Amino acid sequence: MSDIPLAIGIDFGGTSVKSGVLYRGNIIEEAPRIDTQNYEEAEPLIQELAQVISDLRKNHPTIKAIGVGMPGFVDFPTGLVHNLTNVEGWHRIPLKMRLEELTELPVTVENDANCMAYAEWKRGTGRGMKHLIAITLGTGVGGGIILDGKMIRGANSVAGELGQTTIDHQGPRGTYGNLGALEDYIGNREITKLALDTYASKGEPKSKEECSPEKITKAALLGEQTAIGIWEDVATKLASALMNCCWLLNPEAIIIGGGVAKAGSLLFAPLDHALRAQLSRPFKENLRILPARFGNEAGIVGAATLALEQAGFDVDDHY
Repeated sequence: MSDIPLAIGIDFGGTSVKSGVLYRGNIIEEAPRIDTQNYEEAEPLIQELAQVISDLRKNHPTIKAIGVGMPGFVDFPTGLVHNLTNVEGWHRIPLKMRLEELTELPVTVENDANCMAYAEWKRGTGRGMKHLIAITLGTGVGGGIILDGKMIRGANSVAGELGQTTIDHQGPRGTYGNLGALEDYIGNREITKLALDTYASKGEPKSKEECSPEKITKAALLGEQTAIGIWEDVATKLASALMNCCWLLNPEAIIIGGGVAKAGSLLFAPLDHALRAQLSRPFKENLRILPARFGNEAGIVGAATLALEQAGFDVDDHY
């Protein structure tokens, strides 16, 4: 392993930053997490990231590239972070340029959901596929698109925002001004609200804690019909967005990750049924709905893998 090029993957979350060294798809060392809420400006946090990178390089001198997954809009060619909604001080920050100045290594900056999609395509469930959609379901809803064996980023590097696609043109106005966005119906908080409202309507009021996605999953697995119905409702809403993606892109697979996906067959079975009921034969004939391989480590794996490729290494064959 001493002469094999390695990469550092950085997963920048709304509350913490995770960093790790990737070797052939496996994280071989993780750094202590950085609490993003301790920083009111970007530059001190960038300096802290540079120190973490320096510490990891002491144990792994063959690190050749750095990849960063960001929870916001990123200009991929330049590595400019347009904005972060949950972290103070991040508006039009040239992250790639600053980290390259501080580390003297090539840096790749990408949207975090695209990193998840990249991890699944290169290292996970989607390995070997040429046409896939990856979606991550958690507090928010993110996505990435692979077509003809290429990551689709669009004119301004912001394609693939599946959570912002509209499933109700008369729905609530979302964070970015669009109406009825998928994320505003099936994020963690929205599922909890759906459960609260559903139980209340049936004369079975429950606490917020009892209506978390995890608790609803447990109840459904025990056969509780109301809980099963809640997951069917979530699946129907998700199908509304993914059905449109299928008609438009004709993927061979939809790969689903994130905390909400832990509901397993409670979500996947009604989702598969709802999709196939709305698609013509050529669009559904070979379509597969698959769970993601990677969980919380997807961001690190995807960012590091992408960074190695951008640095000129063929990860499909060797790394």
